[in-house]
Amino acid sequence: MTLHVLSVASEAVPLIKTGGLADVAGALPAALAPQGVKMTTMLPGYPAVLAAMKRARTVHTWPSLLGEPARLVAGRMDGHPLLALDAPGLFAREGGPYSDPEGRDWGDNWRRFAAFSRAAADVAGGAVAKLKFDLVHAHDWQAAMTLAYQRFAPFGGAKALPGVMTIHNMAFQGYFGAGIFPRLGLPDSAWTIEGVESYGGVGFLKAGMQAASVITTVSPTYASEIRRREFGMGLEGIVAAKGDAVLGILNGIDTALWNPAHDPHLTDTFTARTLPRRAANKRAVEAVFGLDHGDGPLFVMISRLTWQKGADVVIEVLDHLVGNGGRLALLGSGEKANEDAFHAAAARHKGQVGVRIGYDEALSHLMQGGGDAILVPSRFEPCGLTQLYGLAYGCVPVVSRTGGLADTVIDANPAALAAGVATGVQFDGVSYEALAAAVSRAVALYRQPDVWRQIRRNGMKCDFSWAASGKAYAELYARLITEKA
Repeated sequence: MTLHVLSVASEAVPLIKTGGLADVAGALPAALAPQGVKMTTMLPGYPAVLAAMKRARTVHTWPSLLGEPARLVAGRMDGHPLLALDAPGLFAREGGPYSDPEGRDWGDNWRRFAAFSRAAADVAGGAVAKLKFDLVHAHDWQAAMTLAYQRFAPFGGAKALPGVMTIHNMAFQGYFGAGIFPRLGLPDSAWTIEGVESYGGVGFLKAGMQAASVITTVSPTYASEIRRREFGMGLEGIVAAKGDAVLGILNGIDTALWNPAHDPHLTDTFTARTLPRRAANKRAVEAVFGLDHGDGPLFVMISRLTWQKGADVVIEVLDHLVGNGGRLALLGSGEKANEDAFHAAAARHKGQVGVRIGYDEALSHLMQGGGDAILVPSRFEPCGLTQLYGLAYGCVPVVSRTGGLADTVIDANPAALAAGVATGVQFDGVSYEALAAAVSRAVALYRQPDVWRQIRRNGMKCDFSWAASGKAYAELYARLITEKA
């Protein structure tokens, strides 16, 4: 029997992306198809999404969706069903999905994503006669209210479908003032601790968590961490109350897009058996970033330059990294103070530190294929994909021991090295001392060519495709549908 799942997300590759959520939402339909799951993805109708939907057709209209006329258009995304909410008053804007061209959050984000969620709940409830679903899978705060609308104001009084709420990052919760509640189209009964009320305001993610049949995170360790105050961000009480209904399913990577054996973005492709060919990519990265050639390791960092990602500590450690013979190529953007500090470091260490502010997908592939080691010193990391790409490309991850980083990288400690299973370097606590020690360990391992080669090959042999994760999601869906019956 084929299960029909409506996946509701605010972004998905290849149409729109700001982070790992897009990678997951874009990969799930193909990962689940072999498991007997037909997944339909629903996205906001951003200009880029609508422009990519060839031969799209209108399947439903709303004269007023939270005050805006809207229509639902149907098409395909990489061969899988796609729905987009075309509401020009909400989504036809320049800038990013959540912010204006200057990087400021849109002031009406609450209305934009409440309307999106209202529409998704209508679709789940049968608003489109030919679209029938068995389960709803909502991703992050932007889609979380779908489950709340199903619970408190279902379309036509329809019975709520089982709902999965996936948290890609607990730090982003969609919290808004209480004044928006009367404009959400929800009954007064929804204004409770068990509903959408959160610390005196409206919590979109919190509402979805309360209404969900199951809460998932994108790694097992993160599912455990969010039960604690420092990671739960004020919602750890709900996580504790949900008990066994909170679990972690590790993200996978798209091995068709991220495969060094045939990656068009690389100067030279390679496999675990042809590692010397990586050298051409290393030279290319050095050229792009204006780095001198050296016999020490080339560290790379591809990241948002924020506190969460440990960018401030990397800045502190740069003198130590260069002093140990390392070099750094950095691609990312974020807090201006961090951007300025990295530029200053590049000026101070000309030829040893190179910085590109922004994001470049092709360059990120080249950096994974040419870097010796990739720095991922996150203070918390629900899953992380960067280290998975690093493993696949022989770019050894140097990571903090948290979330998905802890679940995916095997530290090169003496026991792991002796057993021949090490894949990277882990460290505890994001501090100058801890990261500096990890960098020193990585440099020392790099200077043992046979050991470093084995660590690289171990990582490249790991299977982080979506096969296992797709199976886990399919089994979860099937269980929830059986329990609901």
